Formats: sequence, C-alpha cells, structure tokens
Amino acid sequence: MMDQLYPLKFKPQIFDKIWGGPRLKDILGKPTKSIKAGESWEISCVEGHISVVENGELKGNSLEELAEIYMSELLGDRIFEKFGRLFPLLIKFIDANDKLSIQVHPDDELAEKRHGSFGKTEMWYVVGADPGAELITGFNRKTDRETFLGHLNNKKLTDILNTEPVKAGDVFFLPAGRVHAIGAGILLAEIQQTSDVTYRIYDFDRPDEKGNLRDLHTGLALDAIDYNYYENYRTAYTSKKDQPNPLVHCRYFTTNLLELTKPFKKDITWLDCFVIYMCLDGKGIVTSPGNEDIPIKKGETVLIPASLTHYAIQPAEDMKLLEVYVDEEE
Repeated sequence: MMDQLYPLKFKPQIFDKIWGGPRLKDILGKPTKSIKAGESWEISCVEGHISVVENGELKGNSLEELAEIYMSELLGDRIFEKFGRLFPLLIKFIDANDKLSIQVHPDDELAEKRHGSFGKTEMWYVVGADPGAELITGFNRKTDRETFLGHLNNKKLTDILNTEPVKAGDVFFLPAGRVHAIGAGILLAEIQQTSDVTYRIYDFDRPDEKGNLRDLHTGLALDAIDYNYYENYRTAYTSKKDQPNPLVHCRYFTTNLLELTKPFKKDITWLDCFVIYMCLDGKGIVTSPGNEDIPIKKGETVLIPASLTHYAIQPAEDMKLLEVYVDEEE
C-alpha cells in the first residue's frame, strides 16, 4: 500500500449511442472510435462499468478496489459510513448530436423498492450548444397521470413539456421525477447519483441501428413522475473569477463553478469528503504536498482523495472547472 494517496485520473469509458456524435473527441479530446460517441463516463462505480486509474502508482486499480483498500482516506469518514465502498457519484460528459429520448428517473425509495438501487437526481452544465439548441425539462403546466397518458398515446407529449433554449454555461438541476430530454447539438457535463436506472418514456418512434424501436418503460415511469409545474427550471448563478461560484447544492452533491486566472489554493480539512474537478476549458496542474504535479486540461477529470486536505490548482492559462463534492446534509 502507498503511504499517501494522490490526485487520481481515471480512464474514460466511452459509449456509442444512436444519438451520439463527434464532439467528445473534437472538443474534449476523448479517445473515441466512432462518430456516434454519446457518453464519456469520467468516474463511475456502476456495476460492470467501474472506473480504472490511469495515472501514478495506482494505475490499473479500479475505483472499487481503492474504496476497499483506502476506505475513508479516499472517500471521507462520513461518506464511507453512509455509502460504504460504493462511490456515490457518477460523472459524465455527454454529446447529443441528435435528441435523446424523453425519460425520467425514480427517487431513492422507488428505485430501492424496484431495483435495489439508488434513485437518480442529476444536474447538467452546458459546455457547448449549437445555435437554436433546446432541451426538455419538466412540464409547461400542472398535469396529472391521465392527462400525461392522453398526450403520450396521441403522440402529443411534447405539447405539455417545457422546452428551454440553451447556450454554453447554462445549468439545469434535475431532481428525481422530473421528465427531461437533451436536445440535438448539445455538449454537457452531467453530475448524478450512482445509478443507471432510467425509464424511457418516448423515443420519437425512431429505430435503432438494427431497425428496431427501443424499449419504452411507460408503466414504470407513471409512478416516478413529478407532475407539478415549476415557474423556473433554469438555475441562476453568478460567476466571479478565482473563487467557487455555487451552482447546485442538494443532499446528493454540491457543484461549484471555478474560473481561474491565478493559482487556487484549497483546504478541505472541514469537508471530510473527496473533491472532483471537471476541466471545461484551459489547462494547468494540480499540486499537493509530497506528490508529483498532476496535469489537467480541457475534457479531463481529477479526483482529490479526502485525505489530501491541502492542494492547489495552478492554471497555465485561464481555466474553467466544475468542482463537485458531497456536502453535509442540511
């Protein structure tokens, strides 16, 4: 075993999708092998898709193995007490070259009852968007199960869904139960609970690569959907240079935006949790006492273990990053 953990980078897991495109490679530098790459899982503890370290002495070890060996040194005492060796977050980049299906995720209670899984609350940060790009989040009016089913069966579901025009920098919080879909021409970062439970509601009647319609989960979705209407689905925030700008704070994750023009020093002694940085633009290095410098550039993700309480990010040029951790529950 090593004397001390260090900032960890993981091998991206690339998944081709019928709606995927070239942006993961062209914009974020991912090692994709097709022009239909839809998702890059940056950090994952989802069964069958466990992330593997790609830097330093622990290269080749899985995230699950690290959690088993280092436990609270990696995760933090309170995170380990709550989740055990299961890393609680799934971190992705998504390229929607075509629109995704309309879908919903169950909450913890329903997901545990049906699947023995966590539910899925998530958020999106739009990295880039084509002119006129849109996404769906929530309803544009209060509705109910019967109204929803009537519109779905008549292929008029989008009439009651809320559509949002998007541009780079937009943020959307998606609690479990919110109907949503990423539209065409959008590259985004997604932070979510560790769960791969998705109920596909409507897929615009498009066939897959074999000419078959994809399975829908309408019956499962009905009890998972939040049918309420909300006045504002977009997350407002301010952005000041060289300090954390709060984007989303919920019981599952806290996400801040960092726009760095100078070295950023961090003391997380108080946090008792790992911290994740997703680099959205620029490049620099992560420094920490007793460890080698870790380079990070646009499209890369770095995990700071909980035991590494003092570290710094030094930009080689202006940088934009998402900072993600699990805060104390309110």
